[in-house]
Amino acid sequence: MKLLFIVMDGLGDRPIPDLGGKTPLEYANTPNLDKIASLGMNGLLHVIAPGVTPGSDTAHLALFGVDPYEYYTGRGPFEAAGVGLEVKEGDIAFRANFATISDNGVITDRRAGRIKTGTEELSKLLEGIEIDGIKFLLKAGTEHRAALVLRGEGLTDKVYGNDPKVEGKEPPIFKPLDESSEAQKTARVLTTYVMKVRDILSKAEINDKRVQEGLFAANFLLIRGAGKVPKVPNFEEEYCLESACVAGGGLYKGIARMLGMDIIEDERLTGGTDTNLEAKFEVTLENLKNYDFVFAHVKGTDNFSHDGDYMAKAHFIEKVDKELYRFLPVNFDQELVIMITGDHSSPCSFKDHSADPVPIVIYSSDCRRDEVDKFGESYAVKGSLGHVVGKHIMGIALNEMRLVHKFGS
Repeated sequence: MKLLFIVMDGLGDRPIPDLGGKTPLEYANTPNLDKIASLGMNGLLHVIAPGVTPGSDTAHLALFGVDPYEYYTGRGPFEAAGVGLEVKEGDIAFRANFATISDNGVITDRRAGRIKTGTEELSKLLEGIEIDGIKFLLKAGTEHRAALVLRGEGLTDKVYGNDPKVEGKEPPIFKPLDESSEAQKTARVLTTYVMKVRDILSKAEINDKRVQEGLFAANFLLIRGAGKVPKVPNFEEEYCLESACVAGGGLYKGIARMLGMDIIEDERLTGGTDTNLEAKFEVTLENLKNYDFVFAHVKGTDNFSHDGDYMAKAHFIEKVDKELYRFLPVNFDQELVIMITGDHSSPCSFKDHSADPVPIVIYSSDCRRDEVDKFGESYAVKGSLGHVVGKHIMGIALNEMRLVHKFGS
């Protein structure tokens, strides 16, 4: 038996007057999602806990049964793992942006003009930097994004980064968040590091060329999201499932990689997987033949939420729904458990995450069906799952797979 877990990022929303008081999910035409809902068990999912607004990182830990209150230290370690850096327990990891700084020390663009190419070349110029016995490992991600790992003795994640969060300001200094010698040292070596980085990047040929072409130079690093790499449970060992991840974003691949899942890299998924949903779900379908568990992440729903574009969000949900036909019982020739939900709500009226629960459906061929026949926030409240917390959903899905974790004898 197989388990397919689809997470639509930022899926949940609130009623919108222009949509007749419906959410984008409820307004969208979703015959395949509705079919799965009518055959399955439905409910409302509080991803972390009732009233708690999840981040995408803490949310996904919870969805995989990992308690973020115990294991979450910051986003940096997952971003680092996501771009392919080998992280070790005890490393200090950060998120980073290639940015543009002026001669007088003001950040003129936090994303170097949303630089598309060249960051891999720039990151190679920064290889091999070591300060006071601390090794600095940097790897470029997509566009302006990068991840940074500090490895050595006497470090901590109790430091405040140098990202001003807006243009037109000088980057703040790295500040220790406590009075420990480790915090003082970490702030000191980071300060020296960014000075070296600025000097190296300002002399890079690629930046000279960008300036000549009227583009922003990628001549600085903004560093934030410190986290100490934790020892997290191994998902495959915990649930006895050979597991794979189909995702585009580095964060989601990083969490999956740290939990021990295989990351599916396929040339059909390059260039932004959510622009080709057909390819994403075809790759997902193919890998269900080789794995017991496949996690497929869809980002577009959240992007439109942050833009406040509820109509585009509804239309995108329809595009996702169209591709789900291949997993319907009449089209899938193996026993399949399907779990579909979001990692958090992102109301278009907020343009940000909220603590509102998200709808969830879990289907198996002989599950205890309820009377819900449409997939949506207001429909899910009537489902048999009721209100459920994120860390419990893997146990419910395993029960449908007949792979039950017994408590006691």
